[in-house]
Amino acid sequence: MTLRRLFADAGPAYDRVNHKGNGARPVEFRFADCKIVLNMPTMGALMDEVTRRFQAGQGFALATINLDHLVKLAASPAFRKAYAGQDLVVADGRPIVTLSRLAGQPVELMPGSDLIVPLCQLAASNHVRVALVGSTDAALRDASAALTAKVPGLEITLRIAPSGVFDPSSDEAGDILKQLAGAGIGLCFLALGAPKQEMLALRGRGEAPGVGFASIGAGLDFLGGHQRRAPKIARALGVEWLWRALSSPLRLGPRYARCVVILPGQVVQALRLRGNSR
Repeated sequence: MTLRRLFADAGPAYDRVNHKGNGARPVEFRFADCKIVLNMPTMGALMDEVTRRFQAGQGFALATINLDHLVKLAASPAFRKAYAGQDLVVADGRPIVTLSRLAGQPVELMPGSDLIVPLCQLAASNHVRVALVGSTDAALRDASAALTAKVPGLEITLRIAPSGVFDPSSDEAGDILKQLAGAGIGLCFLALGAPKQEMLALRGRGEAPGVGFASIGAGLDFLGGHQRRAPKIARALGVEWLWRALSSPLRLGPRYARCVVILPGQVVQALRLRGNSR
C-alpha cells in the first residue's frame, strides 16, 4: 500500500475537541482509506484539552504520530482502525514536524517521553489517579519512584506489567481494563509499543470510558533508567533517531530504513500542499 496525500486542512476534525487553541492549525494525514488528524498541534492545545477532560471526568486516547507509525499503518488495517479511534494525536519525531512546516501547517514536537511529566503534573493538580501499564515490574517500580519524586501529590494507584505474549484483544487485556475502571483511574500510561498500546487504548475507550490513555512507548523505561535515552544535544539537533539506530543497529536499523524509504514521497506531498494553498 502506498502513502498518498499527507497534509490538508482539517479544521472540522479540530473542532470536535472543542479547543480554540492559539492560532495553530491541525494537520491531516491521509493515505488509502485512512485519515488521521494531528489535532493537537501545540503543547498548550494538548494541556488545555486534557485538563478539560480531567475536570469533566471524560476519558481519551492520546497517540503520538511518527514515521514508524506511518509505515505500520500502511501495512496493518487493525492499526489503522486503532489510530482512527484516537481522540488526541500529536507529533512525535522531527520528520513529522519538518513535513508540517514544509506544508505550511507547523506543529510542535511532542515525543511521548516528554509528555509523561507534564501529564502527571496535570493529574496531580486535578486529583486524578494514575496507572502505569506495560514494560516490566522493575521498570514500572523505578518509573513510579522517579515520577512521584518529580511531581508532588501524584497518586500512582496501579502498576501492571502484562505477560510477554500480551494481546490487546485477549482476556488479559480485558482484565486490565476492568482493574483500571474499578480503581477510578483517570490517566493510564501505556508502555506496550506500537501497535499494541494504541489498540488497547481503542478498546479501553469502550470498556473503561473514564480513563485517559496515553501511549508513550519506551517513556517509562527511560524514566526508570532501564533504557538510555539519547543525550539532550542529540535531541536538540534532531538526530535522536540516529543515536538510537547506532545504539541498536540490528533491532532499529531496519525500522529506520523503512522510514527513510517513505520520506521522499511525504516531502513531495507536503510541498504540493504548500503550493496549492498559495
